Amino acid sequence: MERTRTHNCGELRAEHEGRRVVLMGWVHRLRDQGGIFFFDLRDRFGLTQVVAQPGGGVSPEHLRDLKREYVVAVEGTVRMRPEGIRNPNLPTGAIEVLADRLDLLNRCETPPFVIEDDVDATEEMRLKYRFLDLRRPSMQRRIVLRHTAAQTVRRYLSEHGFLEIETPLLVRNSPEGARDFLVPSRLSPGQFYSLPQSPQIYKQILMISGFDRYFQLARCLRDEDLRADRQPEFTQIDCELSFTHEEEVFRIMEGLMAAVWKETAGREVETPFPILAHDDAMERFGSDKPDIRFDLTLKNLDSAAAGSEFQAFRAALGEGGIVRGLVVPGGSTFSRKEIDALEALAKKHGARGLAWTKAAPGGLEGGVGKFFDAAKLREASGASEGDLLLMAAGSWKKTLTALGAVRNEVGRKLGLVPNDELRFLWVNRFPLFERNEEENRWEPAHHMFTMPFDDGIPLLETDPGKVYAHLYDMVLNGVEIASGSIRNHDPDLQRRVMAVVGIRGEEQDRRFGFLLNALRYGAPPHGGIALGWDRIVLLLSGGESLRDVIAFPKTTSGLSLMDGSPSEVDPELLRDLGIERKTDR
Repeated sequence: MERTRTHNCGELRAEHEGRRVVLMGWVHRLRDQGGIFFFDLRDRFGLTQVVAQPGGGVSPEHLRDLKREYVVAVEGTVRMRPEGIRNPNLPTGAIEVLADRLDLLNRCETPPFVIEDDVDATEEMRLKYRFLDLRRPSMQRRIVLRHTAAQTVRRYLSEHGFLEIETPLLVRNSPEGARDFLVPSRLSPGQFYSLPQSPQIYKQILMISGFDRYFQLARCLRDEDLRADRQPEFTQIDCELSFTHEEEVFRIMEGLMAAVWKETAGREVETPFPILAHDDAMERFGSDKPDIRFDLTLKNLDSAAAGSEFQAFRAALGEGGIVRGLVVPGGSTFSRKEIDALEALAKKHGARGLAWTKAAPGGLEGGVGKFFDAAKLREASGASEGDLLLMAAGSWKKTLTALGAVRNEVGRKLGLVPNDELRFLWVNRFPLFERNEEENRWEPAHHMFTMPFDDGIPLLETDPGKVYAHLYDMVLNGVEIASGSIRNHDPDLQRRVMAVVGIRGEEQDRRFGFLLNALRYGAPPHGGIALGWDRIVLLLSGGESLRDVIAFPKTTSGLSLMDGSPSEVDPELLRDLGIERKTDR
């Protein structure tokens, strides 16, 4: 007769003393002390120490054959551990189970690495044997945390009137920046579906359909180059609301973040979040996703540079560029090697170079200080004696972005970033378009389905760079975790926006006709947001990589080492799909 386990391996306590129990799990550690066997039995709930001794009813051959990661069932009696050998760091550390029956449910080959949190294995090895890596307690805690947080999301949004509705995974191809994954259709030879980069158009259509408030933990896919914070398939909390505005979206999402952090991490989130316009965020912090846990801000040095003898800066101003600076408190102790490393970082992010000087008792010392009026430069920058002043010049975006990267590195280097703080921020009023200089055309800064501000609508055809839109991002500790907008619900205005980015005439209808057609039938004003769920869980868990919070992730080259995907397929299947590989010719 098959037995049913009565408790999990993290459940038993002192109050269970004398109870008959059945536990099932994996042998975690095994110790033979003079013929008395002790082993820790593990499942996803925790560990329980099991004791088996001669004459206790357990088969001796089972004990002799027992190895780590064998799967066993144990039946026995809960007893208190002797005083002095209890483990206060383990929830079950006060008790043990005296086994009188042990059944071997399955054997395990010797694992390629030990199933411990401090595993000594490469990431490639862990991903190849992901089914073993996921047995490690730290990995299981992260996956459980992800589940708990997801239930909080579903409960909170449901309580606020949102409906969970699934949108298609096989959709029409309409690339919006990143490449789509394509899926050939067997029933329509020569034609393809795309896998969705987001449910953007479908959730807008749901608003037109009158569902008012929608959400989905949506699977999204992008065929793009990967980084540590990117995966080809990812999850986002996708939300859309009708008859809304930025302030309402902000309020609801702030409440959601507060609920998630409170219920899953036990941490309070201060609301409302501060709001910074995009251009202000760039000017102050050199980033549209600034880390506001520390106070270093960029300084406008245009006036001081214009009156200086430093020709590189004056030339940059003459070309319509800017000059900005960053004061490093106490940075006069920085060596030339350290300053050169910061300059290399600035150049990596687009700066032409990084000029410097130090604030000394007599004015300025070293670097380019001799070219400036010391009093004017120190007044403009706010530099005090003993500070290091770093300066860059050039185009607005590249200069600010480069100094923003230097700011983050200086904050890290000086220990200015408090790791235990949660500093949320909204960044809004983004430009609707950005210029692709290489291809000499305008592109959507985020996406083209956003409502421009009223004062920018007349400029769509004449000066797109000055058109700002109801776009907003949620940022946490310098990481963008959500992006959204108030949508463009006017079909004629939507066509004008598409024309700016080069989608005109019949191409508009060919690529987006079903949305443009739907907008003609009483589309309500609406807006929404998509939160990067993987990034949020990563921040909740304190992990270092998205691969730590996704059960079956891909490598940075898009490979699944465990199942060997992507892989070649049977040529017969390709023939059924009407596909011929060049190598088959």
